[in-house]
Amino acid sequence: MMRHVMELRCETCGASYPADSKMNLCPSDQRPVQMILDLERIRSERGRDAGWNPDRRSLWRFGALLPLDIDDPDDRRSIVTLGEGCTPSIPYPHRWAERLGCRFEVKDEGRPYTGFGANPTLSFKDRGMALTVSMARALGITRLAVPTQGNAGDSLARYAIAAEIRAAIVMSPDTDLPVLGQVAALALLHPELVSLELIPGTIIDCGRRVREAYIPEGYFSVATFQEPGWRTEGKKTLGLELAEPAGERLADRLWSVPDVIVYPTGGGTGIVGMAKAFDELETLGLIDGRRPRMICVQSEASTPIVRAIDEHAADITPKPPGQTIATGLNVAQNSGHINVLKIVRETGGCAVSVADAEIRATIRSEWRERRFAWSPEGAATLAAIEKLSDLHMINKGDRVVLVNTASASKYLPSIRAELDGGI
Repeated sequence: MMRHVMELRCETCGASYPADSKMNLCPSDQRPVQMILDLERIRSERGRDAGWNPDRRSLWRFGALLPLDIDDPDDRRSIVTLGEGCTPSIPYPHRWAERLGCRFEVKDEGRPYTGFGANPTLSFKDRGMALTVSMARALGITRLAVPTQGNAGDSLARYAIAAEIRAAIVMSPDTDLPVLGQVAALALLHPELVSLELIPGTIIDCGRRVREAYIPEGYFSVATFQEPGWRTEGKKTLGLELAEPAGERLADRLWSVPDVIVYPTGGGTGIVGMAKAFDELETLGLIDGRRPRMICVQSEASTPIVRAIDEHAADITPKPPGQTIATGLNVAQNSGHINVLKIVRETGGCAVSVADAEIRATIRSEWRERRFAWSPEGAATLAAIEKLSDLHMINKGDRVVLVNTASASKYLPSIRAELDGGI
């Protein structure tokens, strides 16, 4: 089991731990740990592309580049899959792309497309939770708990039911009603597996409740960056998919990264995961040392990354969060933000914030003009383009990927007016 995972390693202090450790943060500095793969062994045993199988329509297409290799009989027994990942990066013609002389693509995590995989809860959270629940099964963990703004709870509930392990979902009563209703329904239908507790406040308050009430009862926290790199490994597949051979590169199996990735950033697991993916691909010799400029987009309601970048600070200084329709961006502090900052700086990226009015205007105009339904978090990336142009973050000829993290349907009725009652 996990024969290609060498160890767990703290991203900040460098301390290492056994690969099968059932741990949360690094005991030395309370920072996140990552799973370190034995890339030399992977290349010698599975070939240069690590067993990549483009015919497999899920994130498990990446073989030994995941801690559980679906082609390994021992690993396969632990894997829980509902078809997640393998989503398209679709061309998105837009006036700003034309003005800047670049190419926009949308990595659309929120709906199925013919010939691709699909996230079962219509959210990119399914990538992380598929790996998390599979790793829990592999290590014999039978109780998981998550504090959540909504989508992670919906996802954990679905995968826990599929794996027949228990999940405690702790979220705010202000969670978007479609998500809250879905989790409540799953808890009613599967009370032996799923429990839901509503805690007023934000994800920070929910996290406190998990620590105080669930951890003492034997639950293992899978909060963002609190688990041993499992959710990061799932989100890593976003980067692997953006780099994998496609189109005219497929015949020659040529891997290539985008020039810019514009990412809606709450906790930032996706930023860390994608950076890890690109580093591993370079070690395998599949790409060179060039990296996409990583751009974090936040809501004006909660701007820890933006402020830290502007202030040239090594870590964030949390302030109380505000209110925003982009609930996934309302993360005032996270132990992994220090690593997000490092990646943004190393790649020559930046961090910007947008107002709810800008998000709503983007959702409204894009729906009316293209009938493309953006989630609020995804719409924030497009709303930020003018600011990114002013900062000269996008150049002529660039391949620019904007990540639409979930289906707009999960945010009704909050954005119904912007969609003219559609979807």
